[in-house]
Amino acid sequence: HGRIGDSMVVRETCGAGHESAGEVYEVGPGVEGLKKGDRVALEAGLPCGECEFCRIGRYNACPDVVFFSTPPYHGMLTRFHAHPASWVHRLTDSISYEEGALLEPLVVALAGIERAGLRLGDPLLICGAGPIGLISLLAARAAGATPIVITDIAQSRLDVAKQLVPGVKTVLVERGVEPKDVAAKIKKEAGLPLGLSVALECSGVESSVQTAVYASKFGGTVFVIGAGKDFQSLPFMHMSVNEIDLKFQYRYANQYPKAIRLVEAGLINLKPLVTHRFTLETAIEAFETAVDVTRGATKMQIHDEAL
Repeated sequence: HGRIGDSMVVRETCGAGHESAGEVYEVGPGVEGLKKGDRVALEAGLPCGECEFCRIGRYNACPDVVFFSTPPYHGMLTRFHAHPASWVHRLTDSISYEEGALLEPLVVALAGIERAGLRLGDPLLICGAGPIGLISLLAARAAGATPIVITDIAQSRLDVAKQLVPGVKTVLVERGVEPKDVAAKIKKEAGLPLGLSVALECSGVESSVQTAVYASKFGGTVFVIGAGKDFQSLPFMHMSVNEIDLKFQYRYANQYPKAIRLVEAGLINLKPLVTHRFTLETAIEAFETAVDVTRGATKMQIHDEAL
């Protein structure tokens, strides 16, 4: 990310990579529970463990956190990376390295679903069918949300959503259409004229947040996972008279063990998300693919098979 708030801004070279899995090459003195050769996923954020937020388990709010690939800290897209054992999660034999790396965006989705208060049988809107939106779709299906409607400006992404979850309802957002009109299409597609219970906003686009508000029923929740620009206009009076809650999340905490259990049990299948694979030596091509929408990439992964 080029910028998060005012303190985390790319001002010089900053290595990428915060979705990582690999093999333990060596363990330091006193490390227990891990050994050379173990397959692991790495939690990218290293909190201090001493502050008020760390002590109550909300370590994602730690003011002294070191979060790899967020300036000024380099990321984990390297052949070797030293990581505290406390923030290494062992993978079971049934979970591949590719799935292990995708646990990171999965825990983002799980944290959002948990904070949004999504319940079994809740009608759900997901705004944005990018990687986080698609992973949120998989997680919401596992959580028992129904019906689920997902929106995007690209039909190709909605097609991917239907492949992942065949029962999902989709709404293509046409540029220039007013949020109220898009919301009306969403409610019609869901068969819920009064609106949906929960909306997960995964695009960060102002008009999409507005659409989520208008698509929500009285007492509903709009939960913003993908934050956009600093200042956005919202229909506050509509939110007020309809008691619509607006909530946010900042990264995640205490989600990795849950994510591993869900993937191991087969309740969430992350494998179809990886559409392109590259080696460490061809990493530049991976980044070029990521920014080229014509290549139809969902998630790209860089593998290092040198060792």
